[in-house]
Amino acid sequence: MIGAAPGGTIRRMAARTPAALGRTRPLVLEGMRAAVDRLSPPIRDIVAYHLGWLDEGGRAVEAAGGKALRPALALLSSEAVGAPAEAALAGAVALELVHNYSLIHDDVMDGDIERRHRPTVWASFGVGRAIVAGDALATLAQQLLLEDRRPEARTAATELAAATAEMIEGQEEDLAFESRLDVSEDECLSMSGHKTGALLGAAGALGAILGGGEPAQVGALRSFGRSVGLAFQAVDDVLGIWGEPSITGKPAATDLRQHKKTLPVVHALATNWSPEGELARLLWGGTLAGPALERAVALPEEAGCRDWTLALAERQLALALEELDEPALRLRSRAAGELAELARFVVGRDF
Repeated sequence: MIGAAPGGTIRRMAARTPAALGRTRPLVLEGMRAAVDRLSPPIRDIVAYHLGWLDEGGRAVEAAGGKALRPALALLSSEAVGAPAEAALAGAVALELVHNYSLIHDDVMDGDIERRHRPTVWASFGVGRAIVAGDALATLAQQLLLEDRRPEARTAATELAAATAEMIEGQEEDLAFESRLDVSEDECLSMSGHKTGALLGAAGALGAILGGGEPAQVGALRSFGRSVGLAFQAVDDVLGIWGEPSITGKPAATDLRQHKKTLPVVHALATNWSPEGELARLLWGGTLAGPALERAVALPEEAGCRDWTLALAERQLALALEELDEPALRLRSRAAGELAELARFVVGRDF
C-alpha cells in the first residue's frame, strides 16, 4: 500500500523480507567472496567497494549490499526441481556478477553519483576503472560456468550469455529512448523485458538447468523469472520517480532528471500525447530542477500513471505465480512457495 510523503515522493508499506533471502544469502555471499578473491587486487578492491564490503580507503565495513534476488531465485529454482541449492551456486554467483557488472556500467552511462547511499564506483574511482571493474565481473561470470565440469554447466553458460546479450540490447534501447518523446508502451515493455526480464528469467532457468530439471521445468521457471523481472522493473520505475530517497539510496525523481522513458512517463505521454503537451515540453526542455521537476513529477501522478504501472506489476506477478501452479511440472512445494513469496516481495518492496 502507498501513501504520500513530502515532496511528491511515496511511502509504501514495506514488504516483509522473505525468509528464503536470509536462508540463501550466506551461501551466495560465500560464493561471491570466493569469486571476487580471484580478481587482481586493485580490481578486487573496487568490486568489494561496490558490493559494500569495503569503504573507499579499502577498510572492511558493515554495509548493506544489494537485494540478491537473482541468485536467490536461481538457488530456489534448483531446489524446486529436486536438487540442493548448492547445485546451482556457480550459476547463481555468475548471474550476480553479471548483474553487478551492469550496475557499475549503468551508473557510468547515466551519470549517477549515488547508489545504496554511497558514491558510485565511477564517482569514487573514475570512469576508466569503473569500466574495467565491470568488464572483469562479466568475464569472471563466464569463467565460473565454463570451469564447471558438469554437462549442464555448458548449457547454463549459453543461457547466461544469451541473457547478457539481451540485457545489453535493453540498455541500448533505454539510452536511445532518452532522446525520444514518441516511445510507445509496447516499446517500453519490450525494453523492460530485455533489460530486466532477461536476467531474472535466466535466474530461474539456470537454477533448473544446473539442478538437472526437465525441459518443461526449465521453461516454466524461465517464464516465471521473466514475469517477475517485468514486475520488478515496473515497481522500479515507480520508485524512480516517487520513491523515498532515504530508502531507495538514490536522489528523488532521478529517472525524470535523466529524461528516462520509464513506464509511468511513457503511459503519461501516450495518454495525452501531443508535441505541445506540458510533460513533453518539460522533458524536451533540458535540465529538470526546481518547480519544473516538481511539475514533471506531478503530471504522471495526476494522469493515474503511477497506479497504472503498479497494476501492471500486479498482472505480471499473477502471470509469474501461474507458472508455479502447473501440477504437471512437479515442482517441490516448499521451494515453489518460497519462489512465490519472493515474487510478492518484488512487487511490495519500497527500495
